[in-house]
Amino acid sequence: MVLRIAACILSVTLSLPAAADPADPTEALLDSLGLPAIVQIMREEGLDYGREMAVDLIPGGATPRWQEAVSTIYDTDAMEETVRATFAESFGDTDATPLLAFFGGETGERIVDVELSARRALIDDDVEYAAREAFRGLDGSSDGRLGLITEFVQANDLLDANVVGAMNASYRFYLGLVDGGALEMSERDIADEVWSQEPETRADTREWLYGYLLMSYGPIADKDLEDYVALSSTDEGKAMNRALFDGFNAMYDEISYALGLAAAQQMMAQDL
Repeated sequence: MVLRIAACILSVTLSLPAAADPADPTEALLDSLGLPAIVQIMREEGLDYGREMAVDLIPGGATPRWQEAVSTIYDTDAMEETVRATFAESFGDTDATPLLAFFGGETGERIVDVELSARRALIDDDVEYAAREAFRGLDGSSDGRLGLITEFVQANDLLDANVVGAMNASYRFYLGLVDGGALEMSERDIADEVWSQEPETRADTREWLYGYLLMSYGPIADKDLEDYVALSSTDEGKAMNRALFDGFNAMYDEISYALGLAAAQQMMAQDL
């Protein structure tokens, strides 16, 4: 079973800038990245994923009880709190000044705007399919925009980091199923099962990621995208990206385990 958790954490992309307390650079940075808005989109993705998962796992599908459980799990306040706390710990005393300057400027605002719009649009399966198809048509070519996107992916280690995050989330989901009594597997068995999915997870992640980024940055000029890649390659940019992955991975680890427990409870209740 390959979970679609990956699609929820693939690119730690951002949202519209918001007012922030300048006395706390870390909080100001997260606010400038529009954390509440991206968490809301992730909730919408999660509710959609929960409905799909119910078809495969739960007798009767997405029952009202199941949908209520999923809605509770994807609580935006709790999600945001986890991301903020973990981000702050990971980011530490990194200087946020150049990051705040970029994302508070015209280019940064434009970039985060298109990132958010694309992320929201990809909730629609038809839009996601079209984005994947667009990447398939360019994959392996010498297209200049694809080359810039590849530089961005490599600068931020987006592919490997997303694959690891997806596999960790999958592990936590299985653990929830086991702890909930729906499966009998050792932790080693779970790890082996998750690792057996790595090639498929990597291929799916790569296709989604590139499709998403090509769609996002279509309206962005090459020079502006080059500036974004350059920022991502700085120590501050790398620290921000690591902290974002740490924050969102911690959030999805919690969500995935809770989903596993909830699914187990639903499955066990049907067996009684």
